[in-house]
Amino acid sequence: MKTAAVDIFACPGCKGALDLRAVTRDGPEVVEGSLTCRSCGAEYAVTRGVPRFVDRGAYAASFGLQWDWFRTVQIDSVNGTDESDRALHSTTGWTADDYRGGLVLDAGVGAGRFAEIVAKNGGEVVGIDPTAAVDAAYGNIGRRERVHLAQADIFAMPFRNETFDLAYSIGMLHHTPSPRKAFAHVAATVKPRGGLAVYLYALFGPGRSFMAAIRSVTTRLPPKLVLILSSAAVPLYYVYRMPLLGKVFHLVLPMSLHRNWRWRWLDTFDTYTRPHHWMLQYPEVFGWFKECGFGEIEMFEQPIRMRGTKTQTELSQAVAALVDGASKARQTTPVFAGSQREHRTAANRGDQP
Repeated sequence: MKTAAVDIFACPGCKGALDLRAVTRDGPEVVEGSLTCRSCGAEYAVTRGVPRFVDRGAYAASFGLQWDWFRTVQIDSVNGTDESDRALHSTTGWTADDYRGGLVLDAGVGAGRFAEIVAKNGGEVVGIDPTAAVDAAYGNIGRRERVHLAQADIFAMPFRNETFDLAYSIGMLHHTPSPRKAFAHVAATVKPRGGLAVYLYALFGPGRSFMAAIRSVTTRLPPKLVLILSSAAVPLYYVYRMPLLGKVFHLVLPMSLHRNWRWRWLDTFDTYTRPHHWMLQYPEVFGWFKECGFGEIEMFEQPIRMRGTKTQTELSQAVAALVDGASKARQTTPVFAGSQREHRTAANRGDQP
């Protein structure tokens, strides 16, 4: 953790200022120490260079596990591609000029694939993740200039409202207990005239029912066993590429068809281990932007990629209730872990995911 980051972070509970106590340093990095809230006295550990604002990643346990095994697979500077750079741009539409000199939130940093791009383009990026995935990110990019990382819950982030010039969440919101509430929390951290961009799974495709049935089993299995099973994606790729047979296989047993075998294995493992796997529709996500005070909303290619600019500064009563309620009480467990049925169950209750 860099000393300058103490001015960005705030107590997740009361939003009070924090004092940093360094026990062990390594150059500009505080490796071991603690953060103490000046207002409520809450204390948060800094271990292995990362401030910890959660005890452990409860609802996203496999997040951290997968990045222990696939730490560098998606890092452009390691794999020699620009795939993460292109993925970030296709979701946000932002360029280096948008990042340069700005403070940017990466909500769901994973191993740091997108945060690396933001820092390279001159932005100061703060990446959070609820699991030990931040340790993988720290190993990849944590010591670089303009990079700050924290282990934190997206429903109780260690920031004050209107902190960031830009914020994005790519591949995280649909794996939370409530994507709508998670979206509202991220949206609240954006400054007036700041930008927000998200990537979410779209509710389409005939294979989703088969995927839901498989996930009802795999999400209950030990992650290490699913890791072994998902390795089948490596050789099956060649079967799935066959014109007719491949389409049948992909319908019944959906898996990643990424050309890189390690990336393919990672994506397939990711699909079948996350306890929450919401599938959403463009109109409802568009509605989230509107109710959180965003205008100038743009939609990109499928699956759901959307961005907006904060044009209103006051939260609506409904959104304020979402943010305040989620901060005071953690989310309830959904009826079914991750499918079209989970989405429709919430909609039929009159709730929004």
